Amino acid sequence: MTEFLLVAAAFVLAVAALGLVRLLRGPSDADRMLAPQLLGTAGVAALLLLGEATRELGVADVAMVLALLSAFASVAFVAGSMRRTSGVESPVDTDGEPDLEPALGVAPGGTTNASPAQAADEPTARDGP
Repeated sequence: MTEFLLVAAAFVLAVAALGLVRLLRGPSDADRMLAPQLLGTAGVAALLLLGEATRELGVADVAMVLALLSAFASVAFVAGSMRRTSGVESPVDTDGEPDLEPALGVAPGGTTNASPAQAADEPTARDGP
């Protein structure tokens, strides 16, 4: 049974290597993101097969950590690709504090972003409804 598990682990790694070559040459960023996913999934499978073949208990823990890292890599890719496609800058200034001025419509000097003509046309609270 040990030989079968070792052969299965080698087969999983060989298939992952073939898939990795194709994914790294992919035309889009999403294709390239599948490469770490493939490595993570194949790595978990190979580690679990090797751990069962060698009867090492700690290998399953390492496999689960690899699965978590693979999932975090996917989340980071999606968040990064959404930020790139939307064209929105980071909401954090270089000083580490959130940049709330654009969201509030206030320019960095404390003035509003509205032109004087727009400001004159907008009703104020004392003008009534």
